[in-house]
Amino acid sequence: MQDFLGQAFCTLGEIVGSLGSRLEKPLIGIPGKKCGTFIVRAEELGNCRESVMLQFCGNKLDKKDFFGKSDPFLVFYRSNEDGSFTICHKTEVVKNNLDPVWQAFKIPVRALCNGDYDRSIKVEVYDWDRDGGHDFIGDFSTSYREMSRSQSQFHVYEVLNPKKKGKKKKKYQNSGTVTLLSCLVDTELSFLDYIRGGTQINFTVAIDFTASNGNPSQPTSLHYMSPYQLNDYAMALRAVGEIIQDYDSDKMFPALGFGAKLPPDGRVSHEFALNGNPQNPYCSGIDGVMEAYYQSLKSVRLYGPTHFSPVINHVARYASAVTDGSQYFILLIISDGVITDMAQTKESIVNAASLPMSIIIVGVGPAEFDEMIELDGDEERISSQGRFAERDIVQFVPFRDYIDRRGNHILSMARLAKEVLAEIPDQFLSYMRTRGIKPGPLPPPYTTCPPPAVHPLLCRRGFVPTTPTPRPPPPPPLPCLIKNKPIIHLKSSPPSAPSTCLDSEGSCAP
Repeated sequence: MQDFLGQAFCTLGEIVGSLGSRLEKPLIGIPGKKCGTFIVRAEELGNCRESVMLQFCGNKLDKKDFFGKSDPFLVFYRSNEDGSFTICHKTEVVKNNLDPVWQAFKIPVRALCNGDYDRSIKVEVYDWDRDGGHDFIGDFSTSYREMSRSQSQFHVYEVLNPKKKGKKKKKYQNSGTVTLLSCLVDTELSFLDYIRGGTQINFTVAIDFTASNGNPSQPTSLHYMSPYQLNDYAMALRAVGEIIQDYDSDKMFPALGFGAKLPPDGRVSHEFALNGNPQNPYCSGIDGVMEAYYQSLKSVRLYGPTHFSPVINHVARYASAVTDGSQYFILLIISDGVITDMAQTKESIVNAASLPMSIIIVGVGPAEFDEMIELDGDEERISSQGRFAERDIVQFVPFRDYIDRRGNHILSMARLAKEVLAEIPDQFLSYMRTRGIKPGPLPPPYTTCPPPAVHPLLCRRGFVPTTPTPRPPPPPPLPCLIKNKPIIHLKSSPPSAPSTCLDSEGSCAP
């Protein structure tokens, strides 16, 4: 268990606006005790997308331990604009070895030198001690440009200790050497690289129709259709859907419900189409989804229990048909409480983690969401029957945490949208990287292409290729950001054969 040392609060504006973009604040939080000072520096990131894989080894490093040899590790420092240094990487400790070989590590060039190839990089060598008082062996300096020149040959650095050099003077040579064994430079690919290269984003909505939401005709119900304001379900739908639909060529969304009794026989369904058409569950735009949602509230009977696995498996079936990186699937589940098929849901998520798919869960209402939090693999990777999910694909957000207390629903929806979409680019990239999938080539702007072959799955949407027409320019970027990147070109068509022509006019996707 970690010891609490204190806390400090500040805004980005305080940091950037302070002298030299360097802010000092006292740590507080322990009554009657001075907790120290918190120092933070700001520097604008350079536009550098390179990353570098480095591996080092040591030779004849100084012996620091009385019993046994040293336990060496390296600490890398980036130099700042004001001449100070900031730690940017630490290697692992190699125990009891004066000739260690450290594991290769990958680091963004922006973290190493902020894209300035000639900026000094300081490397310190330490002998690890259990009490934290690590012994300084020596250091050396280099630069990214110098290291990148060593891609075809080893580069040897002398490790120097100024104190030992001052004592021994001419007798002192060095405290050992560190050799750069390999330096492999790569370009970091972004979410937008894949979208521009033709990857399509398919969006599906699933709504909880269980009785725990309350009678929709009563104002206390989470499904209550007030003539004056949207309920939480409707706000969550609009918050995410209105961002996505602007960048969807045909603006068609599959919309599902679960946990209701359906007419005419009253059977319970955990995977039904909101528009009443199981062969074609697609709704026209977010307004079409909202209309289908409201109509479903009038025609179905809220029942239960709350099962997530059927809708997850529904989207996973489509995702499993297209694993080449040409399509990626996002499922938005909106629910009010306890999941009753937790074991099956975990198994479905573990299976879906190997597919091009992400799941967003928005919890509405005042209930406890412990099970939904467990599905979000930020703290611990989800597992089922001894199998761990290949990657984290679930993002859970409690809507109540983003509701504006002054009743500003537009602000509430903007906050929610930013949060629920925040992890999608990283989840998307993790799938592409682990599969070794590169973005497709950029299509020429505003060109036409021949009508595509009709994939059987597209026929469910009534897809009919027509004479190609020139595509209008894409809409302007939206102000809502995904980790400081604009959300653009999100696509909601079901899986098809790889093609750059997937919209209903037969024209090229952007």
